[in-house]
Amino acid sequence: PASRAGTPAALAPKQRRSGAHEPGLWRASYPLNATQTARWRGRHGPPGAPLHCNESGSRNVCHSLTKTDPTPFKPLSDIQVVHVKTVSSSSSDLRSGDCLPSEQIRELVPESQAYMDLLAFERKLDQTIMRKRVDIQEALKRPMKQKRKLRLYISNTFNPARPDADDSDGSIASWELRVEGKLLDDPGKQKKKFSSFFKSLVIELDKDLYGPDNHLVEWHRTPTTQETDGFQVKRPGDVSVRCTLLLMLDYQPPQFKLDPRLARLLGIHTQTRSCIIQALWQYVKTNKLQDSHDKEYINCDKYFQQIFDGPRLKFSEIPQRLTNLLLPPDPIVINHVISVDPNDQKKTACYDIDVEVEDPLKGQMSSFLLSTANQQEIASLDNKIHETIESINQLKIQRDFMLSFSRDPKGYIQDWLKSQSRDLKLMTDVVGNPEEERRAAFYHEPWSQEAVSRYFYCKIQQRRQELEQALAVRNT
Repeated sequence: PASRAGTPAALAPKQRRSGAHEPGLWRASYPLNATQTARWRGRHGPPGAPLHCNESGSRNVCHSLTKTDPTPFKPLSDIQVVHVKTVSSSSSDLRSGDCLPSEQIRELVPESQAYMDLLAFERKLDQTIMRKRVDIQEALKRPMKQKRKLRLYISNTFNPARPDADDSDGSIASWELRVEGKLLDDPGKQKKKFSSFFKSLVIELDKDLYGPDNHLVEWHRTPTTQETDGFQVKRPGDVSVRCTLLLMLDYQPPQFKLDPRLARLLGIHTQTRSCIIQALWQYVKTNKLQDSHDKEYINCDKYFQQIFDGPRLKFSEIPQRLTNLLLPPDPIVINHVISVDPNDQKKTACYDIDVEVEDPLKGQMSSFLLSTANQQEIASLDNKIHETIESINQLKIQRDFMLSFSRDPKGYIQDWLKSQSRDLKLMTDVVGNPEEERRAAFYHEPWSQEAVSRYFYCKIQQRRQELEQALAVRNT
């Protein structure tokens, strides 16, 4: 009965009785030694075991005769032998095919179509994410700036002289000028310092009042500059002073003022070097100045001839020729009156300046590219999916084994033993003729007596060595 035949080993005695005229379905041409026997059992387990697991639980190579159709058994050459490779659960390099159930499993479990639909959706999602990552990487290579308003506050205070003051500072009238600023509607958590927007600041006072050596107050950025929220200048004086503030913005990347002729031609006043070259190339294409025979050269029109001093030039020469046509950008000039009138002390002059700041989205994009938390979670889920699919495949193998065995126990055992015999010969590198070996007369030939003698001789020698080792240990 099928309930008693859980494995082929359960029917082994019955098989020997029914096939008594066949003295064994597989035999080696010579007895296996201890090493070969251990290697055989380590690979296949005891005879009749459908699946062998080692101590760690990982599945080794399993041979199963799969038969799912109701037709009679096929010849041994047509019988499917399934090999299941050992897979580490911690493997991160999973192929896409490892997560796909086989076609037979999909036929047995119609609900698996939902899983296939999820895989198709996952592929589309992965492609979309990959395209977006590439777009973000390309976007990060270009400067990402936002135009913002920097509000500049200019104020001053006047300290009149006090005759009763003990210190020298209080006995002389003085004024103090303050220059401060901040970004309007700044959403950033970290506020940028006022000085971070400028490369230099120069305050020019009245030369007649303070002389040629003391009428300039300058600040220039250096690599070790400490950023500040504002500037203040204090000078002695009791009369109103006219001053001029020169503010040079710190452009990143650097910008240049164009030569007046080139600026009129391109319609650009101040811009980065790359944008200027791009505008020149656009002008060349629009006016078809590129040589039709030699694409490397540009045939200059009358405007180009005035600017570059020649009828023809290579486009690769333009960056070098631009060096003499690019000037430092103009500073921001503000004229201010430092008033000592008490009624003007509370007045503050405000100016709005257009500045460029880093796009806050750039930081988020960089964080997205550098983030590995999601990747680790995805890899973990992929490992779980792979292990689940592997478990389903193992259950499918066991199901096919039991199904084929229940339909034809005798034939199945015979074919299974033939398969094991063939594998044993491949493993031990033994050649032989299965058709001769299945005959009883094959084992009555003279070589069989010699093989038996050698077998017992080897066993006796092995036993003798074990006894000698045991006696040597006891004597020591």
